[in-house]
Amino acid sequence: MIPVKGFEGKQVAIFGLGRSGLSAARALKAGGALPILWDDKPSNLLPATKEGFTVENLKNADWSQFAALVLSPGVPLTHPAPHWTVEMAHAAHVPVMGDIELFARTLACLPAHKRPRTVAITGTNGKSTTTALIGHILKSAGKDVHVGGNIGVGILDLPDMHAGAIYVIETSSYQLDLTLSFSPDVSVLMNITPDHLDRHGGMEGYIKAKRRIFMAQGSKQTAVIGADDDYTSAIISDMRVNSPVKLVSISARRTLGQGVYALNGVLYDGTNVRARQVIDLKAVRTLTGRHNWQNAAAAYSACKALGLEMDEIVTGMRTFPGLAHRMQEIGRIGHVRFINDSKATNADAARQAMSSFDKFYWIAGGVAKAGGIEDLRDLFPRIKHAYLIGEAAELFEVTIGKAAPCTQSRLLFTAVAQAYAEAEKTGREEIVLFSPACASFDQFTDFEARGDAFRDAVSEIKLGVTGEKV
Repeated sequence: MIPVKGFEGKQVAIFGLGRSGLSAARALKAGGALPILWDDKPSNLLPATKEGFTVENLKNADWSQFAALVLSPGVPLTHPAPHWTVEMAHAAHVPVMGDIELFARTLACLPAHKRPRTVAITGTNGKSTTTALIGHILKSAGKDVHVGGNIGVGILDLPDMHAGAIYVIETSSYQLDLTLSFSPDVSVLMNITPDHLDRHGGMEGYIKAKRRIFMAQGSKQTAVIGADDDYTSAIISDMRVNSPVKLVSISARRTLGQGVYALNGVLYDGTNVRARQVIDLKAVRTLTGRHNWQNAAAAYSACKALGLEMDEIVTGMRTFPGLAHRMQEIGRIGHVRFINDSKATNADAARQAMSSFDKFYWIAGGVAKAGGIEDLRDLFPRIKHAYLIGEAAELFEVTIGKAAPCTQSRLLFTAVAQAYAEAEKTGREEIVLFSPACASFDQFTDFEARGDAFRDAVSEIKLGVTGEKV
């Protein structure tokens, strides 16, 4: 745990007692603060009470006594409307923040020679893989590395800060909206496509949230930004003029005069006078596909900014095991391979997986995001058969239309069994791709639980066919 500094002896309101809220309460208490906890759901209050925290209805509290409101990232800050705690905090001139900001303030309290270095990664897609890849490269180079934030371990549950360490932090737009002073040594913005627009009041608000990752950076710090979409390209142009940071552009689609880029799977460092070939990513099975080439370009740029040599980075890339639930080959039954891409919670993320295969049997569905799968129409001819689950099943079948045969499987296990049965008949090498293009909340608690259920389904079928599990 990282004991939070800067609030010693002060009352701090905490609303939202999920994982991040309780983690913040523990960290604040360990640092000497006096956390006051509340949640609209009575069931969430019991764990806090059992741990001995002060639980008080914040509607009745004296807000003039609070040094800050720590808000769970899942609680609306601005849209569709500010939560009542946010309104009360603003009325009392109490700053509203999240766990990333608590981390930043604790970091700022340390003497410069005792501070660890930090890398922060955000983007609509690819941030989890990039975070994991950066962490793996640094660890393979012998660095003292701690990976967390929006991936795996919450940021305040990481080991306490110490000199020589590197913290690699995945940050969501919700978390960035709650930052005020976070200033990572290296920031990474992968890409921006429409997502979470209801929470940010539209595209402008979403972009503004993502840009907060650069807000407090200075001339000694580095920003790595993808150049393959219009939104991030505009950010690059603006920051070249108006920001003091060291800027590194990355691309998986084109040559950059000053940047790091991948062409046909070969990664190049073009930041110097003459571009140098770094690695042929097509030989790294866990980094296949254009989306992973962008991830690799970002990871290379971030690790280089931290002082790693090219050979160290290449060694780390070659041994990267991949990220669970993201283009993860979980096994095969005979000639049928099963790919778990449960982390694809929107159409753009699913596009990255679907573009990696010429033909595949597709399992998709859940809670559809705005626009559904309309933007995937150009990939429908690659679908040999679609097996649709969850709330979006009917909508997706209508969207696909006559472009590919569809079955409304409804349940994930049914879809896996039907896809395997159809693929097995061909006698050829086949791909069953589980890339839902949807949120999971109609049938699963999160995408991890959904991916685990996919693995379990494949394992059960394999056990029945071969007597072995995945």
